[in-house]
Amino acid sequence: MVRVVLVNPQIPPNTGNIARTCAATGTPLHLVGPMGFEISDRYLKRAGLDYWPYVKLQYHPTLEDFQKTHQELGGRRIGFSTRGSSNYVKLQFQEDDWLLFGSETTGLSSEVLAACDATACIPMHQPAVRSLNLSVSVAVGLFEARRQLGYLG
Repeated sequence: MVRVVLVNPQIPPNTGNIARTCAATGTPLHLVGPMGFEISDRYLKRAGLDYWPYVKLQYHPTLEDFQKTHQELGGRRIGFSTRGSSNYVKLQFQEDDWLLFGSETTGLSSEVLAACDATACIPMHQPAVRSLNLSVSVAVGLFEARRQLGYLG
């Protein structure tokens, strides 16, 4: 099953919206610290509404902790970035992929991107627009993966 990974998220409502998307699709959500908020943040809870019991959430205090989990479970790491080398629709997603997204302010670090098996970008028509909101980017990438894997019915 495809998994969503947020590395150093900073804005609670974005993470709450992503958690809601993950709950709706049955997608595991991995949060990698440090984060710009506490898990108990009221804005995070409000954005996720009453769907938190349906979120398959795993928190990793550090990138190293996440890397250990990834090594245990296997699968490709697909880093989403404005610096990604492949258009996300041209990637062939696999069941055990990890979709990595960086913080709203800095994205994924060069080190994280270098450790990825592939990097994806979501093309922007307007050059002055650098990127989409994090929760929108996650939904776009996740639903393309689910479409390719036949989960949209």
